[in-house]
Amino acid sequence: MHCILVTGGAGFIGLNFVKMLLRKHPEVKVVNLDALTYAGNLASLEDCMDNPMHCFVHGNILDKELVSFVIRRHCVEGVLNFAAESHVDRSIDAPRIFFETNVMGTLNLLECARECGVRRFLQVSTDEVYGSLGKEGAFSEDSPVKPNSPYSASKAAADHLVHSFYHTFGMDCVITRCSNNYGPYQFPEKMIPLCISNICKGIGIPVYGDGLHVRDWLYVEDHCVALWKVFNEADGGEVFNIGGCNERPNIETVKTLLSLLEADESLITFVKDRPGHDRRYAIDASKIMTQLGWRPSVCFEEGLAKTVKWYLDNQPWLEGIATGSYRKIKPPAFEDCRGSSADSG
Repeated sequence: MHCILVTGGAGFIGLNFVKMLLRKHPEVKVVNLDALTYAGNLASLEDCMDNPMHCFVHGNILDKELVSFVIRRHCVEGVLNFAAESHVDRSIDAPRIFFETNVMGTLNLLECARECGVRRFLQVSTDEVYGSLGKEGAFSEDSPVKPNSPYSASKAAADHLVHSFYHTFGMDCVITRCSNNYGPYQFPEKMIPLCISNICKGIGIPVYGDGLHVRDWLYVEDHCVALWKVFNEADGGEVFNIGGCNERPNIETVKTLLSLLEADESLITFVKDRPGHDRRYAIDASKIMTQLGWRPSVCFEEGLAKTVKWYLDNQPWLEGIATGSYRKIKPPAFEDCRGSSADSG
């Protein structure tokens, strides 16, 4: 495709996807639509802003007039929806915004894409829609959807909407469900960057409950490669799980980070478990491996070392978040994205 719309492209996974695409597929134009909520960081996209194959648009996926205009103006052929409220703790404190953005925002994108004749729509979802696992087994694409938090419930609802547009309207839609991502540019409210930040400051690392909640970790660039493969090669209506084959109890991940940063385990602080905390996630990614030939290329130890190095080498980025200065970066004027260079698609 000549032009795609990436929504949420200033957030962690979206911006890593944009960077990968501009680097590896320079023939594809990327229109990047992001509302720049607290987790959207224009500083992370600084090296993309002068690239003629990248156009940033500051806007909300709930704005139907804007979304339709952007799709038509840039001759968008495909949409990849990364835009989402994604922090479980925040969804417990304030669930409404999760349903407004993750459900109604997805519905708005689907309607705009259908009305404008977009060829393919990819919904980036999460393994959390499946709920919690016992000690054995792994989630497959046929596992029942049983979300346990307002966040995962909102993502499950969005997935059902995407499937309904495929089934009812014949729209070419695909859904991906990934395990926990980690890597560069992740907002430091999430576990791994929070641990790195706290260790560097010598302050306590909060660990929920007994620390034995198990997560499968996926290096973000491996995820981005998988998404592009699904977007280009999967049949319409399909769901693909994307996992890193790296199951670890949270406490083990924390201890690995302490070791990498040569810090003492006395920094670990066990805190009260959060409500509805799923005990274990594990992804069966055999479908994407068998059908599309994708598999993760970065093992957890290598990925964690690369991630630690990135955060150590990019302290000003972290400082910008700590001080809030990243919120003061002015997005490009909307008119800048409507010039003749944007028309070619």
